[in-house]
Amino acid sequence: MSSSTESYADFLSQKVSEALGKEVKLKESLGAGLSGGGGAFTSTATDEEGNKYFIKSATGKIKMLQAEYLGVSEMAASQTIRVPKPICFGEHRGRAFAVFEFLNFTRGGSEFELGLQLAKMHRKTSGEGFGFHCDNTIGATHQPNTPWMNDWANFWDEHRLGHMLRLTSNVGLDEKKIADLRTKTRELLSHKPVPSLVHGDLWGGNKGYCLENGKKVPVIFDPATY
Repeated sequence: MSSSTESYADFLSQKVSEALGKEVKLKESLGAGLSGGGGAFTSTATDEEGNKYFIKSATGKIKMLQAEYLGVSEMAASQTIRVPKPICFGEHRGRAFAVFEFLNFTRGGSEFELGLQLAKMHRKTSGEGFGFHCDNTIGATHQPNTPWMNDWANFWDEHRLGHMLRLTSNVGLDEKKIADLRTKTRELLSHKPVPSLVHGDLWGGNKGYCLENGKKVPVIFDPATY
């Protein structure tokens, strides 16, 4: 918890220091901008050693940023494809934030290599079933992941298709058409796959390449992990 007099920058410094196990003093965040459809703002901060950090923050969106932080952490733990290293998550006077390492992105890179590494991540399976430790968001839209389910068709029908249909009032279709749609979808998804770790919102804007030791390394970010 932050004190009533502690500044946002000081609180960020404290949380990053605790996470890294060393004293870190962050300078004021720079380059704030809106990040995607989730409504969070992005900025960077630099410490006294010149290390740079990437920060996402938002007021009133604590669960959203916490879920993103946990999702990136889960992908990082798979040790399969590069993601921005998650450093810490916290809240300062209603303003939630997630701090990640800052990566130097570059143009180009091997899509083939990205695909190989992504396939390795998909081999990371879950004994808990289909879902995630918490609900998250895809853009600004709530995405339910709980409770965990043992069957892929049931999970997709209830937590993905069924959820979206409820949000859109069944897109104006009658009950018979909706029932037929959901039955057909469950049939198509009845191949009994193993629960595997996915990014959950992977498109062109959520992947890229960073420079590391002179090489262009594939990176994925901004997930809706499950």
